[in-house]
Amino acid sequence: MGTRSSASSSPSHREDDHGHVLLFIPQPTQCSLPSNTMTTAPTTITAMNIKKKKLKLDTANGKKGLATRSGLHGVILASLIHQLRRRRILHQRHVFPILSALSGCLLLLFAASSLPVIQHQSHFSFGNAVHVGSDSDAGTSFTVPASGGSLSRDLWVSRLSKLYHGCSNASDKFATGADAKTHPNRHLLIATSGGLNQQRTGITDAVVAAYILNATLVVPKLDQKSFWKDTSNFTEIFDVDQFISFLSKDVKIIKELPTKGGKALTPYTMRIPRKCNPKCYEKRVLPVLNKKHAVQLTKFDYRLSNRLTADLQKLRCRVNYHALKFTDSILEMGKRLVQRMRMKSKHFIALHLRFEPDMLAFSGCYFGGGEKERGELGAIRKRWKNLHASNPEKVLRHGRCPLTPEEVGLMLRALGFGSDVHLYVASGEVYGGEETLAPLKALFPNFHSKETIAGKEELAPFSSFSSRMAALDFIVCDESDVFVTNNNGNMARMLAGRRRYFGHKPTIRPNAKKLYRLFMTRNNMTWEEFASTVRSNQIGFMGEPNEVKPGRGEFHENPTSCICEKSKEKAGEVLIPRNQTNNLDSINKDSSDVTEEQLNEDEQEQSDMDYPNGTLTTSDGNHLVKREQPELEEELFSD
Repeated sequence: MGTRSSASSSPSHREDDHGHVLLFIPQPTQCSLPSNTMTTAPTTITAMNIKKKKLKLDTANGKKGLATRSGLHGVILASLIHQLRRRRILHQRHVFPILSALSGCLLLLFAASSLPVIQHQSHFSFGNAVHVGSDSDAGTSFTVPASGGSLSRDLWVSRLSKLYHGCSNASDKFATGADAKTHPNRHLLIATSGGLNQQRTGITDAVVAAYILNATLVVPKLDQKSFWKDTSNFTEIFDVDQFISFLSKDVKIIKELPTKGGKALTPYTMRIPRKCNPKCYEKRVLPVLNKKHAVQLTKFDYRLSNRLTADLQKLRCRVNYHALKFTDSILEMGKRLVQRMRMKSKHFIALHLRFEPDMLAFSGCYFGGGEKERGELGAIRKRWKNLHASNPEKVLRHGRCPLTPEEVGLMLRALGFGSDVHLYVASGEVYGGEETLAPLKALFPNFHSKETIAGKEELAPFSSFSSRMAALDFIVCDESDVFVTNNNGNMARMLAGRRRYFGHKPTIRPNAKKLYRLFMTRNNMTWEEFASTVRSNQIGFMGEPNEVKPGRGEFHENPTSCICEKSKEKAGEVLIPRNQTNNLDSINKDSSDVTEEQLNEDEQEQSDMDYPNGTLTTSDGNHLVKREQPELEEELFSD
């Protein structure tokens, strides 16, 4: 007997050649059966079902009904035997495949019913849970709780922070008395580079460079030509009188170059390698300074070695944490913003969010936006002709991609911060706008920025100047109870070091090398598993004392030489064994004891040398330096 597929989900019936009623039950349309099997199976109605239908007739017809039932039983039994004989082979060939297919479908349906449907790029909250969008179209249930959970530790303080304090006073061996040690015919000028915080590193290192060269430092010139086009000068950002007076015992600082014979000195312009150590300055800059009497070092960012003596490192700290103070107008507005955040909540988090289109393009990372993202960021990336071809997987694997706003929110929730926490966000233009920020705002609805807690009139004196606006964000982030960043840029590093120096306030830096794998596979685990793994991965990235080994990382981020123990006995409870933290002087070696290996590492970027006047020779004809290829511009990636 032939069969056919039924499009309907309800049973249908027909009669066979003997007049028997056959019931057709279609298979579930969700499952695909093997092509060599039937999609429907006719089933002869059972004797029990016919009994139920015929009982009414039997009651009316009496004995005739009994005879009818007996005869009918025989007919049905014969029909069943007949059908079984004819379909024995068909059953052997088709029934078992059908059963196997049905079993497989049931297993798939069971698995699907146990997993949540993931909403692509959606975010909403209900009850005490928050659902955040995902790029995956299938996966397990990933329900983010609205609360941070109950943890045994205080989220708003660092462990053992009371056992340490910042210390930057010079030792007895450090030569002071700027007037006595400064050579009268040596004047050092620098031209800073990049955003506010990158320029801050340059100013700090310029003071140390002037000390090394026994030169008078002219108040640094700020970068007014790079991406931000900020016309502010030093005195409009920093208190210049505080800068000069606080450092008067260490370095002589003047506001302008003096005149000679009624004429202003014309400085000789040159550039030095990055990570140049004291010997490098003495070898490369000092001969030029003795000959020209005034030298300006251009693009002065990270031009001083990370490895210096403890006293030179402490001088760095005195400059960065005490001498460099914002102007009164910036400080007053910054404190006003902090007070308004305190009025909203006893504690608050400050997030420095770098997710501008230019920064993302420069990084070479990919964030799942498909061809639209590749096209837009790829077009921006072409502005830098010397950039190598992007390799998003490699950059991500090395932890060099900034976290997305959604990933930052998930990390904070996993660390224990609930949806009631107030979040101050310091950021520029966010790629993707509100759509990109939406998941973060869903996780933390109390979302603030300087533009939302201050009026336009209040911000008017600052809003046209990127460095002044950045200074306001710097103040709020510095004063926050917890500071978190999605990147490892200049502001993140400068604030991390500053917060260590002033009491080890919690500072969360993402462990991007490990977190990226977790974010990619989060839909294959429960929230509890995800949160536990985040907390484990973030050990050593929370701003705790001694979580970074001395000498590791940039000094501005980890100013080990400027952190002292209040009680050596109690301070033994640290994350790093004591034998790795005791002899800091051996870590920060005197430049005269720097090994050849360290010298090579410090000078690995000496190909950055770029002297506009070509080769410079001394009076005896010896070549000092020569022109080389200019550096790759990185202003858009700096802050």
